Amino acid sequence: MVQKRWIRGALLTGVLALPIFTAGCGLFSQETSQSIDPPQVEIQDGTEGAETGQADVQGQGTHMTVYLEDHNGYLAPISLQTTVGANEQAAQKALEMMVENGSYADQLPKDFRAMIPQGTQIKKYTYDKEQKLAIVDFSEPFTNYSAQDERKIVEAITWTLTAVPGIEQVEIWHEGVKLTEMPEDGYPLDEPLTRKAVGINIETAEGVNYSRSTPVTLYFSAQTADDVQYYVPVTRLVNRSDSPAQAALEQLIAGPLNQKELTSVILPDVIVKNIAQEGDVVTVDLEDEFYEEGQKLPSEMLQALVLSVTENTGATTVQIKLNGEANVVDDKDNSYTEPVGRPAHVNAIKS
Repeated sequence: MVQKRWIRGALLTGVLALPIFTAGCGLFSQETSQSIDPPQVEIQDGTEGAETGQADVQGQGTHMTVYLEDHNGYLAPISLQTTVGANEQAAQKALEMMVENGSYADQLPKDFRAMIPQGTQIKKYTYDKEQKLAIVDFSEPFTNYSAQDERKIVEAITWTLTAVPGIEQVEIWHEGVKLTEMPEDGYPLDEPLTRKAVGINIETAEGVNYSRSTPVTLYFSAQTADDVQYYVPVTRLVNRSDSPAQAALEQLIAGPLNQKELTSVILPDVIVKNIAQEGDVVTVDLEDEFYEEGQKLPSEMLQALVLSVTENTGATTVQIKLNGEANVVDDKDNSYTEPVGRPAHVNAIKS
């Protein structure tokens, strides 16, 4: 397994640890690495576009985010390069790419499985701009799945569609009829689906009462069979908190519950000194006694932090400080001196 990168580990040895990826493999595409440099800001992890529910990329190559099941059973965002035709809508094409053994199966990376049942077609896709609502009508094979896959299917559809700019809610229809629940295990569909309501890769922290919990979504690291690292989002139920962002960062530092399949991105002795939100900017001040000014920090840690904070606050940018200072630079020479936005394309893994 490739060596993990930590703040403390890099400082104790006096040099940066080995990259978290094997040569030639990157968690983010080159385009994404550039997009986190200030003053550019990307506010979604799907295709580029204005608030339209579909990207304005017809006839051009673009990256599109779809949520697939990895070999450990977790759903993960995968950024795929594709072309949206003149008569295609980005959100609908993303769903078509998620059909198991469908037309786009050869474009999916190995070790990942599409969740929409084989043979399913998108009979109709509509977008309500006022409600930021995507309505999808699936054909008959959509109901041909095992009960154990039901929640993953709902999560994958919800998170894929809400990765498209302008979409915040999802409705699922089947053969022209709006579903009130999924057919196998009864997952409720009577209200529009959102990321916050549905969550992803749900888990519960030890000793937490479900009825008195707060969900926080965290980004940890995982690894393919070919040693390529990628991020996995996990929604963890924790004790009820008035500050989801604070709770999220504390849980991010605590690390994954499943330490066999998921890896932490930050050491447990890093402290969240302060976190505050003003408008669309969240300022996070971390404290690490081993950090020395001028040291370059692991990009994977900083990007996981930005992903986790924006997911839990709805903010578009994050200002990162370490020991009270904002002059933070990562090991790819990206500057975090000014607030940075959420990466546009996550996990650009080649097929």
